[in-house]
Amino acid sequence: MRKTLAVLLCLALLTATAGVAVAPVRQVPDPGRAAPAVPPSVAFVAAPARPTTLSVVAAGDLFVQPALTAQAAADARAAGKDGHDFTQILAPLTPLTRQADLAVCHIEQPLARPEGPFTGWPIFSAPPQLADAAADSGFDTCSTASNHTLDYGEEGVRRTLDNLDRVGLRHTGSARSAQDAATPNVFKVRGVKIAQLAYTFSFNGIPRPAGKPWIANLIDVQKIRAEAHAARQAGAEIVILSMHWGTEYQNEPDRGQTGLAAELLADPDIDLIIGMHVHVVQPFEKIGDKWVAYGLGNLLVRFADGSRENTQDSVVPRFTFTEVAPGTWRVTDVAVHAFFMRYYPQPRLVDVAAATRNATPGADYAGIFRRITGYVNLRGAEAAGLRMVR
Repeated sequence: MRKTLAVLLCLALLTATAGVAVAPVRQVPDPGRAAPAVPPSVAFVAAPARPTTLSVVAAGDLFVQPALTAQAAADARAAGKDGHDFTQILAPLTPLTRQADLAVCHIEQPLARPEGPFTGWPIFSAPPQLADAAADSGFDTCSTASNHTLDYGEEGVRRTLDNLDRVGLRHTGSARSAQDAATPNVFKVRGVKIAQLAYTFSFNGIPRPAGKPWIANLIDVQKIRAEAHAARQAGAEIVILSMHWGTEYQNEPDRGQTGLAAELLADPDIDLIIGMHVHVVQPFEKIGDKWVAYGLGNLLVRFADGSRENTQDSVVPRFTFTEVAPGTWRVTDVAVHAFFMRYYPQPRLVDVAAATRNATPGADYAGIFRRITGYVNLRGAEAAGLRMVR
C-alpha cells in the first residue's frame, strides 16, 4: 500500500484540514461603502469519504536460504550498494502489493546482524535488508510467528522486530515484552481499523524462555479467540488471522488445518485466515461466507537443485472486502495471482500469467499455471467464486 512521498504528503495535508473551517480574509472597512449584507463565505475542505470496499493482498513465506542471500549480495554490488538487495528478486510482485489498500507478508526466519551470520537449515537467519525489501515492495504488516521464530532465541526475536520497526512495517506473532504481546496489532487503512493476528504450530522443539510465554504465539484456539475479541474491542472492523500450520510439502490441507479453519471461522470476530509453512501451494476454501487460504507457498525460496519443482510455486491472493452493513465487512471477491521462483540464470520471482502470455522462455509457464490452479481449486474454490488471474 506504500505510495510515493508526494501522495503521502497530499493525504497528510487533506487530513490535517479535513472538516476544519478556513478563516476568511479579514475585511478592512471602507468608510465610503456600505457593510456587506452577507458575511464572507467560509471555505471547507471535505474529509476523505469512508470506503465501502478495501483490497487486501497476502503473500507466502519470505524464506531465505544461503543461495538466495548470495544472490541478494550480488544484486546489491551490481547496484553499487552495500549489504543485500532483495528488491530485484521481488520486483514482479511490487505493482500488485503497492496498489492494494493493505499488503500482508510473512517473515519466516529471524533477521541477523548486518554482518551475519546468515544461516540455512536447520537454524535459519536472513540479512536485515529483507525488511527493507518487504517495505519497498509495498507490504504494510507482517506475521512473525513460525517454527523458526526462536532459532536465534530472544535476541533474534528482538532484532527481527527492531528491523521491522526501522522500516515502518507493522508486525504480529512475536513480541519483545508482555505489554507488546497483549496489545493487538490494530491499524487504520483508509480510515477503517483492521487487525492482523499470527500464530504457529511449533518452534521445532526450542522452548520459549522461562517466564516469557508471550515472546511468540503458539496455536491455541482460546487465545486466538481472545485476541480477536480484544482486537474488536480496540475498534477493528476486519480481523485477519495468519496461521503457520500444516504438513510440509503436502498440497492437501491436513485434518488439523481443516478442523481449525472451520472452528475459527465460526467465530464472529475472525474474518479471514491466510496460511503459511508447508512450502507448497494449498487450496482455498469458502466456509460459510468466509474464506481460508490454507497455504500460499514460498514467495522467496532457493532450495537445493533437484528439490520438487512445486516448492517454487506461490500464490498472492487479492481479497476484496465490502462493507455489507455498518461496521461489518465480508470478502466479496478473491482474485489469485500465480508466481514462480525461477532459479536460473539467477533467482527471480516470475509472474506466471504474464510469462505465459508473453511466451517467456526458461520454463513451461503454461503448465506451471495449470498446476497452481489445480492446487488452489482442490476444495472447490472456483465454484465458490474465486478467480485465477490470467
